[in-house]
Amino acid sequence: MSGKRPSSPGLIPNPFIKKRNLEWTLTPPHAALPTAPLLPVDPSPSPSPTNGSPPTTAATESGSAEIDNHLTHFTTHLASHIVPSSRPPALPIPSYASLYTAAAGNAHGAHFVIHQHDHPIAGNHYDLRLQINETSSASWAIMYGLPGDPNSIRLNRNATETRVHCLWNHLIETASSATGSLLIWDTGTYTILPRKSKHAPSSDPSSPASSPPPSPGPHPAATPPPKTPQDLLHAAFQNRKIRIRLHGSRLPDPYVLNLRLTKSEDAAGRTKGAGTRTTRRRRARKSELQPQLETSDDEDDDEAVGDNAEDVPSGTDEPAHGEDLSLMERDIREIEDEHVRRTNSYLGAKNTIGSVHQRRWYLSLDRRACGFVQSRTKGRSRWKLEQGPGSNSHDGDMPILSTSNCTDDTSIDHGRLHFPFYVRGTDHERSVVTGRRGVDILENEGVNNFTPRKGWAPVLS
Repeated sequence: MSGKRPSSPGLIPNPFIKKRNLEWTLTPPHAALPTAPLLPVDPSPSPSPTNGSPPTTAATESGSAEIDNHLTHFTTHLASHIVPSSRPPALPIPSYASLYTAAAGNAHGAHFVIHQHDHPIAGNHYDLRLQINETSSASWAIMYGLPGDPNSIRLNRNATETRVHCLWNHLIETASSATGSLLIWDTGTYTILPRKSKHAPSSDPSSPASSPPPSPGPHPAATPPPKTPQDLLHAAFQNRKIRIRLHGSRLPDPYVLNLRLTKSEDAAGRTKGAGTRTTRRRRARKSELQPQLETSDDEDDDEAVGDNAEDVPSGTDEPAHGEDLSLMERDIREIEDEHVRRTNSYLGAKNTIGSVHQRRWYLSLDRRACGFVQSRTKGRSRWKLEQGPGSNSHDGDMPILSTSNCTDDTSIDHGRLHFPFYVRGTDHERSVVTGRRGVDILENEGVNNFTPRKGWAPVLS
């Protein structure tokens, strides 16, 4: 028997491949290209708008620039723009900073700010922002500012919900041609007061004192922790009736407001916020029916009728977007805008209170809580302060200006307003921190092409 055939010296070539194709070779593309000479690396970074100088306040406010420490950034910026005067602003920079430090990141924080915002489209209005959690604040836009005359024929205001902001927005004073000027009209802390009911029995001073409560048993129940101001604000917000005292540096002390939301305005606001379209006939029918305000406090006799002319147009607090954006930047902005519309909060803020965009509340001065008593003079009802120097009045200017309603310096308590007071607009109102007017902030930020909207007039009666 013959042995096995020896192994083949090589593989059998594929008969289907032509011989000329077997001679092909593959060369990587980079090997065929000439090698570029290496350039020396410049250790210095390339120039950028933010290198060497901090970003502008407008860029920070709009979100196009990010900073690590908002408090340091804005305290440094505002401290360099304080208007020189014989009388400093009512709120010094250290106090301005300590107020924010005590509230930021604190579940017990109760910070508020009132911004004067001179917007090119909406015109001048005032934004009331209240801290709702450690990092965020709910916001209402008020066309004519806070009421200050207890006998005014226009005592009530429309307060329109806007976006939930980051708490660091409370620090901002800025200006741009797209958003106008923004100044701090007042800032401080707030207290949520219990809501008074007109049906509650009044206390009788001649009645004997009630017996003391029984002593606890051997195993007393654990008492729940006291509610924080944020908890109280959340509960009042859900109940659609907020009774709040503002402890500012400019407002009179005490200064108490009532914020109320009717069921019809609540439903209308939620429908608008959900983007539900209604027919023209239905809108006309709604405009004919004025909602009756539901109240349950001492100001029940004040009829709050909504005035559509006082509503601040939507979109006034939206950040301005530049036109020279790349395609990727536009996509990112669209995603961010969708998040804002869906959550009614800007990036970094949390809408933990259930705020609804463009929902209209009614705001009024709680006259009794502010120390006023009702009296009748010549058949007319008037509200007067019980006692104290608060009966002196002056206008909304900071004391660094000469005031039109006051010639006695003793009535000015370091910039604090006294009843009655009137919010007079951008030509008169000054920042409580820097003493600047809106035109000063525009100049400091290098804005020279801003065109304000005309037609705003203060409520002086």
